[in-house]
Amino acid sequence: MSLAADPAEPIAPDPVREVPDTLLTQSWLDLSFLHWAADPADVAPLLPAGTVPDTHDGLTYVGLVAFRMYRVGWFRMPGIPYLGTFPETNVRLYSVDRHGRRGVVFRSLEASRLLPVAFARSACRLPYMWARMAIHRDADTVSYTSSRRWPGPRGVRCRIEVRVGERIEEPTALEHFLTARWGMHHAFFGRPVYLPNTHPRWPLHRAELLHCEDELVTAAGLPSPVGPPVSVLYSPGVPVRFGRPARPGGLPTP
Repeated sequence: MSLAADPAEPIAPDPVREVPDTLLTQSWLDLSFLHWAADPADVAPLLPAGTVPDTHDGLTYVGLVAFRMYRVGWFRMPGIPYLGTFPETNVRLYSVDRHGRRGVVFRSLEASRLLPVAFARSACRLPYMWARMAIHRDADTVSYTSSRRWPGPRGVRCRIEVRVGERIEEPTALEHFLTARWGMHHAFFGRPVYLPNTHPRWPLHRAELLHCEDELVTAAGLPSPVGPPVSVLYSPGVPVRFGRPARPGGLPTP
């Protein structure tokens, strides 16, 4: 399962490329990362053309990531306080293309604001879903709830609760692999696109999973995870910039 390709770029906690032009700005806050190991053969059919599963020690991973999106903005304009701020939970896979660019592929993205969801689905062809969502923090415990409204299947639910632990001073190679992602692979009207991003190094914490009741992973077309996640992490968050999309050859789109 490989492409005739350039060598894969390094897995690095700091950005691996410059992002000179800013298309979008936003912050990701109060994130919980849950990951299960997966067989690359199960994941490969779900990835865009021109990409294959990115692997670590022969395995790829399915991520369930819950967080607060904060003040999405276009170009370098100030972020939008209401429409650009909302809870989000995504199901993501790990990919690498023939040019060696590592990224993520989103199978679904639940969000609680209808207008951003409708825009992202129609204009960007991203699999955003409108959901009833909430995030609550009580001391060192953070909980996330979601129930899908539109499109179907309606009522797909997710509930996650974690207890935040100590700061990780030296993340493992796997923890870098799962979090240090500097782009997104996506199919736009059938054409593969790579959207680069940049942000400061993740401040990561150990986290204890107190509760996980999830239907999003299977609704995204993946096998039901077996057993508890192999990695549970928390981050207070980072500010993020997305650059202009790149075609498979690395040339920015007009």
